[in-house]
Amino acid sequence: MSRIAVHAVRLGPRSVAALVLVGAVGVAAFGWPFLAPPDSQVSAHAEDAPWLFAGLLVLLVAVVAATISESGLGPKAVAMLGVLAATGAALRPIGAGTAGIEPMFFLLVLSGRVLGPGFGFVLGSVTMFASALLTGGVGPWMPFQMLAMGWFTMGAGLLPGAARLRGRSELALLACYGFLAAFAYGTIMNLAGWPFMGTMASNISFDPHAAVPANLARFLAYCLATSMGWDLGRAVCTVVLTLTLGPAVLRALRRATRRAAFETPVTFEAPGA
Repeated sequence: MSRIAVHAVRLGPRSVAALVLVGAVGVAAFGWPFLAPPDSQVSAHAEDAPWLFAGLLVLLVAVVAATISESGLGPKAVAMLGVLAATGAALRPIGAGTAGIEPMFFLLVLSGRVLGPGFGFVLGSVTMFASALLTGGVGPWMPFQMLAMGWFTMGAGLLPGAARLRGRSELALLACYGFLAAFAYGTIMNLAGWPFMGTMASNISFDPHAAVPANLARFLAYCLATSMGWDLGRAVCTVVLTLTLGPAVLRALRRATRRAAFETPVTFEAPGA
């Protein structure tokens, strides 16, 4: 009997277009130091960053709302979204300030895997928003965190073999993804603050007069000097929790998805005569 992957959120054409749009805006917002030519006037508007971040937050909220609306998300799926987002938000403070130990990431990897890329993007963004409110981490960086976590969780839903891969092979795939994606998340988040650090560390700070290869070398040095240890802790924690708790969590998520019957159409029968 073949397995069928059940996804709580189906990505329709408008949702895909909205995700592509916010992805393009996100790439521009994260990667402008490498996209703008040397001596560009873009860096002269660093003081406008909070307004740009606020605009990105509004766009993210609109994308999440459009995805939920177009997918016809039912009350059971909304309830699961709320439970998983609350659980992820509660897990985030557990390892705060402790060498990158962040249990939230493993839960989002497994949730994205079971519930698909659409649910994954919504869950990642909502979880980061809720955790920011819970921990007092609301600031100009929050839209970047929401977008990066949405990508992180959506990526797990795009991994191959969702309908047929099970057991140790699936756990190995998820552990490898979690390890690499944890580093990718940290690297992306470094881009949110690196261009604005000024001359605090002249050898690794962004230089608006330098060419792209020179700034890329500076950015890599910045990542190695500031976040490599933290990202490694996050990656190792994600792998360990995925391999140890992953089987039980995956079973629970798949059982809840089947019971919720997200994709089962509702039918009404006429009462018998």
